Amino acid sequence: MMPAEPATRRIPVRGQTLNIAEAGPGDGPLTVLLHGFPETWWGWRHQIGPLAAAGLRVVAPDQRGYGLSSRPDGIEAYHLDRLAEDVIGLADALGCERLRLVGHDWGGLVAWWAASRFPDRIERAAILNAPHPDVFGAYARRHPSQALRSFYVGFFQLPGLPEALLRAGDCAALRRALTASSRSGAFSAHDLDLYAAAWRRPGAITAMLNWYRALRLPREPAPEPIRPPVLVLWGERDTALERGLAAESLRLCAQGAVRYFPQATHWLQHEEPEAVNAALIGFLAAAAPGSG
Repeated sequence: MMPAEPATRRIPVRGQTLNIAEAGPGDGPLTVLLHGFPETWWGWRHQIGPLAAAGLRVVAPDQRGYGLSSRPDGIEAYHLDRLAEDVIGLADALGCERLRLVGHDWGGLVAWWAASRFPDRIERAAILNAPHPDVFGAYARRHPSQALRSFYVGFFQLPGLPEALLRAGDCAALRRALTASSRSGAFSAHDLDLYAAAWRRPGAITAMLNWYRALRLPREPAPEPIRPPVLVLWGERDTALERGLAAESLRLCAQGAVRYFPQATHWLQHEEPEAVNAALIGFLAAAAPGSG
């Protein structure tokens, strides 16, 4: 657990407002932590304090559509290009030219995409249980078992029905999705209540689902290879994403490494925070190439 809750504030980013949690020295290397579905910045509660104590300037936003951040209307607002541009816009708003990225789940997809599209701005990226967006479709077509694991993505494309299901019973399905796919104790009742308060905000669930709906929008393939160094951390007991996606994603990297966690699920940073924090600090706190 982090020693104390970080400070939070809302800042303007590219015409939107992002709610951010921040900790660590103001002159430390900017390190942005990107949460996934269906979390908020609170998904990094075990990482923020230790990374800040290691000298990193840690900023964990509620990504657009989530928590206390803006919820623009329409599916196009959640195109991967817009999400990656938010990362760069956040760095600009904080007065930083370069940054280090950590992303889990959907935050991992955004981190992959930002590192691919903005290699001169991203010093390095750590990805937890998230494939590069360009490899997922082809992998699922070759591996029917992965396609079966991803059935919910198709369900989320339907209008209205997913919202109704996810809102019912004080967001019981979302609470259950977290607890059923993680190790016992990964999410406390307090954690789930904090998330449910965010999910109940007007328009929140539709905005969260629009991240999935925007996957069907056309986009250009990312430039290859990915130039910034990449570290992939992967919980092998992920019920939604197969281990093979990590290796496929690494094939796109000029400098990539992977570490597997055999006993961890998709919710790796919640279940094995000490090991994850040690791996992240070792990777992120290293001097940037050409510095010093």
